[in-house]
Amino acid sequence: MQEEREKARQLAEFLRTRRAALTPEQVGLPSGVRRRTPGLRRAEVAMLAGISVDWYTWLEQGREIQVSTQVLDSLSRALRLNDIERKHLFLLAAGHLPPNQYSPQQNVSRLLQEFLGRQGESPAFVVNSRWDVIAWNQAARFVYGDYEAMSARERNSLWRLFTTNQAKQLLADGWETNAKLRLAQFRTNYANHVGDPWWEQFIEDLHQQSEKFREWWPLHHVIDVPEGEKRLYHPLAGSLRFGHLSFQALDSVDLQVTVNIPLDPSTTDKMKKLCSKSPSSQA
Repeated sequence: MQEEREKARQLAEFLRTRRAALTPEQVGLPSGVRRRTPGLRRAEVAMLAGISVDWYTWLEQGREIQVSTQVLDSLSRALRLNDIERKHLFLLAAGHLPPNQYSPQQNVSRLLQEFLGRQGESPAFVVNSRWDVIAWNQAARFVYGDYEAMSARERNSLWRLFTTNQAKQLLADGWETNAKLRLAQFRTNYANHVGDPWWEQFIEDLHQQSEKFREWWPLHHVIDVPEGEKRLYHPLAGSLRFGHLSFQALDSVDLQVTVNIPLDPSTTDKMKKLCSKSPSSQA
């Protein structure tokens, strides 16, 4: 009981601070007469969320009441919460993460793109919640292909892994091990998107395009541990040995950043030579 009361108190404070941070102009409301306190009024938040003023007031008073997913989503939109704030709201109010109903992110911040560029000879890229590569550095482009020239489907890392000869050539004897690992990671992520039309169609398309995907998908293998080492066989640079490091971008919880770090002097030298070539020679 004490834990539930504390969560309700934290929820009340969170809602009050988010409400105070918004102006009427930000949400399309007239500013009206002079306000005694900053931010929106409770009645304005309730109106924007489509709920009663009493119901919203109870939440800000820290009362222990049950709130539906629909109400929490409405409050998220009314208070202009970002992804991290939305998840925080759901954890405080419902004790679980929200369903992933937002469109996947398609770009990165300038700072994150700068981080990728500063990785030098280490191929680095960012994938969104659908496993689409949405940002990369030149080293990644030289090793994995010209992302700018690819279609949206071709930039999906799982699609390229299972449907292109380039992926099989790069991974050589390690393709099957890598593909099974990536598929298990994908299956783990899929649990958050069961029934989503995009995911269901994507999986159906992979069934049509890849015999191995059809064979392995029914096995239901799941894993949430990124691989630690990867050996690639580049058509120009030859054998490349990387340490594989993946982590979540703190400014966007739906993005995963991957950096492939050369593990030996030979790989470092080969990457320096590869990155010194003009982009056109890598096509």
